[in-house]
Amino acid sequence: MKLLTGRMRVSVHVTPRARRAGIDRVEHNRFRVAVTAPPREGLANKAVVELLAEYFHVPRSRVRIIRGQAGRRKIVEISE
Repeated sequence: MKLLTGRMRVSVHVTPRARRAGIDRVEHNRFRVAVTAPPREGLANKAVVELLAEYFHVPRSRVRIIRGQAGRRKIVEISE
């Protein structure tokens, strides 16, 4: 986790169209996120944001994909 003032950045590897949605922590700053949504029209990204918001107990508005919107590897910023 890269900690910034009031924010942290984590690396995420996404598996779209998974059978079950869930999050696995690989290392302290790396996560594997499985979503059931397909990777089109932003549906998988929206599901990733929702899962991470639930995992970190923050509102969805505090979770933002800052790199990798069109790929499986993403950098996500979570604000306090």
